[in-house]
Amino acid sequence: MDTSHSPRMIASETTPLVPAEVSKPKTPLPKLQLGLLFMIQLAEGIASTSIFPYINQLISELGITGGNDAAVGYYAGIIESLFFVTQALTVLRWSRLSDRIGRKPVLVFGLSGACISILCFGLSRTFWSLVISRCMCGVLDGNVGVMKTMIGELTDSTNMAQAFASISIVWSLAGVFGPLMGGTLARPQDHWPVLFTDPFWGHYPYFLPCAMGACLLFLTLFTMVFLLEETLPAMRRPKLTLGLSSGESLPQQSRADISLRSLLTPTVVIPIANYTMFALLDMSRRALVPLFFSTPTYLGGLGFNPSYIGSWLALFGIMDGVFQALFFAKLVDWLGPKRLFSVSVLSYASLMVVLPIMSWLVRARGGVDHAVTIALLCQLVLSSISSMGFGTLLMFITASAPTRNTLGAINGLGQTSSSMARAVGPVLATSLFAASKQHNLLGGNAVFVILFMLAGALRWMGSQLPDKIQDRDE
Repeated sequence: MDTSHSPRMIASETTPLVPAEVSKPKTPLPKLQLGLLFMIQLAEGIASTSIFPYINQLISELGITGGNDAAVGYYAGIIESLFFVTQALTVLRWSRLSDRIGRKPVLVFGLSGACISILCFGLSRTFWSLVISRCMCGVLDGNVGVMKTMIGELTDSTNMAQAFASISIVWSLAGVFGPLMGGTLARPQDHWPVLFTDPFWGHYPYFLPCAMGACLLFLTLFTMVFLLEETLPAMRRPKLTLGLSSGESLPQQSRADISLRSLLTPTVVIPIANYTMFALLDMSRRALVPLFFSTPTYLGGLGFNPSYIGSWLALFGIMDGVFQALFFAKLVDWLGPKRLFSVSVLSYASLMVVLPIMSWLVRARGGVDHAVTIALLCQLVLSSISSMGFGTLLMFITASAPTRNTLGAINGLGQTSSSMARAVGPVLATSLFAASKQHNLLGGNAVFVILFMLAGALRWMGSQLPDKIQDRDE
């Protein structure tokens, strides 16, 4: 950087900025508007994660595994992945649509779709009805990419780290309340037989947590309609016009369509590739841990019931939120986003070592004791450090946009790629877990070895990220 420039000079597209070197004062965050976006993220996250504590038990009760406990992981992984499969097919279209009609209409439609689909999930009593409801949610809800775009439009290089830390905090809160709600409210007729005496609850034992999730989504939708402001002015939306001359018989492409291919430069692709791989590993962990908790001890799991699983997952979410709130922005300033990402990947690799250690301790000690509890707490800390990788990668992706007008397309590309990875992650992890246990691969630990090796590959990919965050043009 040319130090002779005035410190008040606005950096160009190619001028590197490190958070510690930024000389201009931090721009205050638009708290109300960001708060509304985080409310949407929280509601959708709670509804999404609420199924994790009971999904394995639900699959068992459907009778599709033929009594084979080890095969539950295959079907649970399919259910968990379907949302991301269908989201990957549609999220870019939703993001591009938001470039044309505005962000807010797309968010309204997405919240409505999420509300309807979670109700359908709670009323499902066959495997295929579960499949349809999860696919419906993925197709109708493209909000995640649009929300990240709006956050990018509401922030700049001086407050970006703080905003993206808040994204991780909100997701952590969803990781607290979602599993806690799902584990606590599942099968209410068993926990509160005096209150839930109607046969409906026996026929639909998992409807209550879904209904609560739908109520939260509806309340968020109602609030957003009246208070959320549009971040994409009509004057900045590309126009799609029909050519009327003899040489223009087809619709002209919008600027977003024309520039999409040109955006696939190393500056954009490298952060998105890292984000995709990290999403694959993170979703593998999120699907693997509840399955590991619920698997009987004779198969190498911990044998926890849904309520206990929900409590532990909630504790993980609390710890995640604490780490993000207290340390993320400070660690970005201290280490820089690239080094912090490397630390998060190394923590993930360490986590894949702790899980088989817990399995060995349970077998050696005949159950869960203090040693296993200590290992669980170690897993909690490693998970929280690992989760910081998302915030750093979102900073790289947002900064890779050459102008604000390309944010929607770049976030759409990133979310499409990560949705594909999130679709593969649960199936990969749960299937590898089931195969490892059924065939005693590497002593039943093959799944942990493979994920450890993938974390090593991601560590190399992270080394290709730029050393510094760059400002984009307005």
